[in-house]
Amino acid sequence: MHTGIVITLTGTDRIGIVEEVSGVLLALGGNVSTSRMARLGGEFTMLILVSLPVESVARLDGAFAALIAQGYKLTVTETAPVDTHASWPEYRVFVAGADHEGIVHQIASGLSASGITIESAETEIVEAPFSGAPLFSMRALVLVPPTLAEAEWIGALMEAGQSADVEVEVLLEE
Repeated sequence: MHTGIVITLTGTDRIGIVEEVSGVLLALGGNVSTSRMARLGGEFTMLILVSLPVESVARLDGAFAALIAQGYKLTVTETAPVDTHASWPEYRVFVAGADHEGIVHQIASGLSASGITIESAETEIVEAPFSGAPLFSMRALVLVPPTLAEAEWIGALMEAGQSADVEVEVLLEE
């Protein structure tokens, strides 16, 4: 029997870290189901959902001992499959504008006020081509309660975008 495990690993970026972590999981009989990995500054972060044999769960900390000794931080959380939003339609939300504090908070507040859950999100700041001014962008996948009127929540999200002085685009995921 297998169980779902969410693992986060953070530490100094280096070549081979993904190979090492995936090798440890493979040796334990694990299968990476879903993952997100990124280098943020000089740090590398992995967020992984693994299907792992129940008898291997107790060996996880020991299996990662070498990485922990190198200063990597590891968290392990056992999770049960949850399909609470299985019938909710998916939408892509794109946000763009001049960077300033509070954009993520205002957009997240606009979504949560309507009962919408953020399934995944990525943000970044890049320099404008000619001026070099910082430009913010956000891409998110959101799940919307099927009883919520599209015009109502999109209108509220557009208001949040106006308050944050950013452009917001919403597309139904097909």
